Amino acid sequence: MPRRPLLPAVALVGSVLILAGCAGEQAPSLESGSPPTPTAPVETTTPTPEPAPTVDPASVTCENLIPASVVEAFGESGWTYQEDVFRVGAQEIEDGIWCTWGDAQSPASDNVQIYGWTPLEPGLAADAQDELADQGWVREDSTEGVYVTENPDTLVSADAEGYGMTYLFGDGWVTVSHGKSSLLVIERPGV
Repeated sequence: MPRRPLLPAVALVGSVLILAGCAGEQAPSLESGSPPTPTAPVETTTPTPEPAPTVDPASVTCENLIPASVVEAFGESGWTYQEDVFRVGAQEIEDGIWCTWGDAQSPASDNVQIYGWTPLEPGLAADAQDELADQGWVREDSTEGVYVTENPDTLVSADAEGYGMTYLFGDGWVTVSHGKSSLLVIERPGV
């Protein structure tokens, strides 16, 4: 009597068992005379997006727009700040804040750092971007928002990446700093 290999038979039985396990529950039989019990539909809810927190612009100061550690380091270096209204081109935006940090005791120093923020409606933001572009500023679209930076051919001071003063326009706000990389220091209100 010839011997047949056992492996194909074991593989076939294993496959049948695996497929039987994947088949799921058996459908209810109507032969029992009772109708199947309906199951309740699973309710799914779509989360409602949280509205952006509203920020009272008056609560934003030069000392809380940037991290406390930076404010402390500036103080240790003898730097103070001058607070002003936020400016974009020729527009002054009263609800915003413009902070110029530097050594006020040194004679005519251009060694300063600028940090600013303001809420800004989309229409005004588009107008401001257009005005800056008309003055030769360079626009860069990004996932963070729209950067508008000084023309590299005419800037006086550049950061490590070659950017001068730069605005970042977001959804309902704009920030400004003396260089693009310094925008990262700003702690945007409401975020």
